[in-house]
Amino acid sequence: MSASALTALAAALSVVAASPAAPQPVPVTARVETPVVHDDETGGNADADDPAVWVDPTRPGRSLVIGTLKEGGLDVYGLDGRRLQHIAAPPAPGEDAAPGRFNNVDLVYGFDLDGRPTDLAVVSDRGRDRIRAYAIDPAALAAGRAPLRDVTAADVTPVFAADEAEVDEQTTSYGLTAYRDGDDAYVVVSQRERSRLRLLELEDRGGRVGYRTEDTLDLPQSFTLPNGTAWRPCADPGELPQVEGMAVDQEEHVLYAAQEAVGLWRVEIDDEEFERPELLDRVRQYGTPWTYDEAEEECVLDAAHDPGFGGRHLSADAEGVTVYHGEDGAGYVLASSQGDNTFAVYAREGANAYLGSFAVTDGPATDGVQHSDGSTVVNVPLGAAFPKGLLVTHDGEATPADGDREGTNFKFTRWDDIAGAFPAPLTVDTDSFDPRDAG
Repeated sequence: MSASALTALAAALSVVAASPAAPQPVPVTARVETPVVHDDETGGNADADDPAVWVDPTRPGRSLVIGTLKEGGLDVYGLDGRRLQHIAAPPAPGEDAAPGRFNNVDLVYGFDLDGRPTDLAVVSDRGRDRIRAYAIDPAALAAGRAPLRDVTAADVTPVFAADEAEVDEQTTSYGLTAYRDGDDAYVVVSQRERSRLRLLELEDRGGRVGYRTEDTLDLPQSFTLPNGTAWRPCADPGELPQVEGMAVDQEEHVLYAAQEAVGLWRVEIDDEEFERPELLDRVRQYGTPWTYDEAEEECVLDAAHDPGFGGRHLSADAEGVTVYHGEDGAGYVLASSQGDNTFAVYAREGANAYLGSFAVTDGPATDGVQHSDGSTVVNVPLGAAFPKGLLVTHDGEATPADGDREGTNFKFTRWDDIAGAFPAPLTVDTDSFDPRDAG
């Protein structure tokens, strides 16, 4: 990093360090959950990870939740949690090649595909280092048919890898978020086990969806602490501090990116270029010394010598990020604090002040949420079940367990349940922003 960048980073850290201690997270409960999936051969190697919500333009109560299952592909759910469609990940192209592995998913509304406005679900394929696109057909949904179909161009190339041999090394496409700018549509993709982000523009290739690179940003891999010492985040040998959870403010074109072992970054995107990143908040483990235990193949933090430079609101890993759009620039940025099973809430406007945290706990309809990766929130009324909007979260420890088989799924929580749980209730702006009109 340059001297000016380090100075700005130090100033940002001092602001966060001066913030008051965080209150205890408020408990909320989910109303709906999806079927539990299992990451074993019997379960089709399905491991739930990241959700997106498609809002039906004519009947919001018939909207869809689309969830990635890694090697298990994609599942499409109704708002009652029932599975409506399953899409398999692409098979390995050769005996020694990696199969498709769907990591993150997001929505693009009104993409001009073969002359017709088309809503797309775009997916990061970590296994093959591609971006996959699926057109969403409201008429098919209304008729009871499978609503998603693959419209990925046949000639899409790896996002990060130089060739197919490098694809199989699996430092590939990882996190993903999408946004529109006028008539143009973009995705931001992170690279697995690296600190690199790439901005891609989607393009119509004869009725199929391709992409081209617009910009690349490398987030810091090491940091100078306020006491002048150098620190690198805990990582396995050869790995760099990666990003997975990301979201773009659809009106302001600001990227929020969770660097898992570091914290939450804010990056403005202007004229298809990344601007200088600002670290909004750090994980509690920031700056803590560590060693690598080769026998156990894991990092071991030296908590006894923690210098106290970490944040108060996120416990590593910092994960799923989503933006609740309110009126006149108001709203919230939510980030999963995976290490303590909570979600931190920041103001969308101004300096993104921390407002509090919540946890999705055991309730009458579902169990709670643990080790959450991806999340997404919409403020649009979605029928009687979710009249003030919806938060969907990945649950990395779904119950009841099936013997020794670990299970995962997605939980659906009403936004008004979350907003009303805070001592100073969060706002509920159900008619100030519609994701279908973004850009």
